[in-house]
Amino acid sequence: MSEALQDIIVAELAPLGLELFELRSGGTRGRPVLDVRIEKKNGENVTVADCARASRAIEAKLDDANAAGTRYVLEVSSPGIERPLRNAGDWRKFIGRDAVVTAEFEAGKTSSREVRIAGIEGDPGLEIIVVEDAAGTTHRVPLAAVTKARLAFNWKR
Repeated sequence: MSEALQDIIVAELAPLGLELFELRSGGTRGRPVLDVRIEKKNGENVTVADCARASRAIEAKLDDANAAGTRYVLEVSSPGIERPLRNAGDWRKFIGRDAVVTAEFEAGKTSSREVRIAGIEGDPGLEIIVVEDAAGTTHRVPLAAVTKARLAFNWKR
């Protein structure tokens, strides 16, 4: 995947209040498929209208620059309601939301827990995530010790 292609997509999303979550390419040489996953900068859910606006903006720029050829397929979607949490910015953006986290919550014991994100502390590269479990216990876990994390979606009754 070319960095120039990614730069075009990022530049087209920014004025729409959107950002690139992930860019994947597939398909064939003659018919490439660009899978663009977007999210809102403010952490709100991405709508179908957001995807349509992003698709139109990206497609117009790709066509003008001939950056993906003439027979590409562009697919624009959100990372989903159970999106992965990959970096400190993601944790900050989703403070107050529920997440499923796999980490070493107790010394020497890695486990998965559903928690509420309470905050993030520390200096860049040494961040500590602050989460609260269902019993109300607060845990402070180094971000580097988190092996997997995603937002949790719970159906309200």
